[in-house]
Amino acid sequence: MNIADLTLEETRNALKKKEISSLELTQEYIGRMETYKHLNAFITETPELAVEQAKIADHNIANDNAGKLEGIPLAVKDLFCTKNIRTTAASKILGNFIPTYESTVSQKLLESGAVMLGKTNLDEFAMGSANTTSGFGNVISPWKKNDGSNQELVPGGSSGGSAAAVAAKLCLGATGTDTGGSIRQPASFCGIVGIKPTYGRCSRWGIVAFSSSLDQAGVFAENVKDAAILLEASSGYDPKDSTSVNVPVPDFAAAMTGDVRGMKIGIPKEYRVDNMPSDIENLWQQGIDWLKDAGAEIVDVSLPHTKYALPAYYIIAPAEASSNLARYDGVRYGLRADEDALLDMYEKTRAEGFGDEVKRRIMIGTYVLSAGYYDAYYIKAQQVRRLIRQDFMTAFEKCDALLTPATPSAAFAIGENEDDPIKMYLNDVFTVSLNLAGLPGMSVPAGLDENGLPLGLQIIGKAWDEETIFKVGGVLENAADFTKKAYK
Repeated sequence: MNIADLTLEETRNALKKKEISSLELTQEYIGRMETYKHLNAFITETPELAVEQAKIADHNIANDNAGKLEGIPLAVKDLFCTKNIRTTAASKILGNFIPTYESTVSQKLLESGAVMLGKTNLDEFAMGSANTTSGFGNVISPWKKNDGSNQELVPGGSSGGSAAAVAAKLCLGATGTDTGGSIRQPASFCGIVGIKPTYGRCSRWGIVAFSSSLDQAGVFAENVKDAAILLEASSGYDPKDSTSVNVPVPDFAAAMTGDVRGMKIGIPKEYRVDNMPSDIENLWQQGIDWLKDAGAEIVDVSLPHTKYALPAYYIIAPAEASSNLARYDGVRYGLRADEDALLDMYEKTRAEGFGDEVKRRIMIGTYVLSAGYYDAYYIKAQQVRRLIRQDFMTAFEKCDALLTPATPSAAFAIGENEDDPIKMYLNDVFTVSLNLAGLPGMSVPAGLDENGLPLGLQIIGKAWDEETIFKVGGVLENAADFTKKAYK
């Protein structure tokens, strides 16, 4: 039995049956992390801690005291604070920050018995769509084009390290955060499943903030069932987070009945953007046909304010970022420049500690919040946000879920869009609306483009209805039969 070929669910069953040990499993993944170190998927590796946790897991399993994820090796995006383990947000300004507390999501996973292999790389403060803005070097996708060019490709962002780690089988699952598509876009680029749940489903407590009204924790896994298992373990009400909502956490995996007969799937006409690659268009139609063949009814819907989603997002997100990142001043924690005068210390610390993309967004955010521009930009963007949410509510009166592409293209080469921030921002064209509306969405790998690179389909659900997303996602996954893997 090749351990790396097992899914999370299969691994969990093998551990329960004592066919393998968590220590054996963990050592296998630690070895794979070393083999694939060139991908730069991890900022901080924790092999000693993982071995220690695996031994405890084996003891718990032997004594019939196993949690839902007992002995399962996972990775944690380096935006989640981890007690006594360096947490950097991929920024030099937090390069030496070691939290004294654990984020709620990572704590839930640990309490479920998970083994933590390390902290994954990301775009600095989660700002980016390619994982090229990290202060610790960019992540390389484990995928290659089939044209023999051997180009290094981006894994997507911001959660590119987590996506690359799952795709290369360096872990059985990973946490991510999604502010404008930062789980779904890298999941699509890396040929895995990534879900952003409803805003408030997973606690944000202990996650380094980018844009507080948009950020949402979620998970990556190789397949839909594994993602369901991980999301259930990550979810739940948290009184420490004022945006956490006290709603029951369903058994998401149980929702995967494979039966979508009678369900109505909406196809938003506004997602048929100009110059959409034929590969994306064809895959979308294929997804529609798969669901129709499975007994679902396809209905056309309209989301008329979709075209305003990106402009609204790139006003609201930088505005909130400029406020959240004001705390990094060199006084309390993190990097501190060596200057005698207080103002000089502030300026030099932030100049040296932040990368170009973070500085760009802080400046945009400060501008739109400044006197004379607050009403014209920020308030207007919030009004548009309400209209976008209303569009979805109206559409869901006609259907149970929506089906769209996850991204406007497959993964591109590292450095390809670096000179054009606007072009880079357009990677989120299919994903940002959900964050503005607070809705759940999942990317499921469904096909390959002409260069042999993975493409994902996005399922969008009603608030608190991740169960429908998993049900539809399971049917799409079975129909697509996506078996191509990035790992060897």
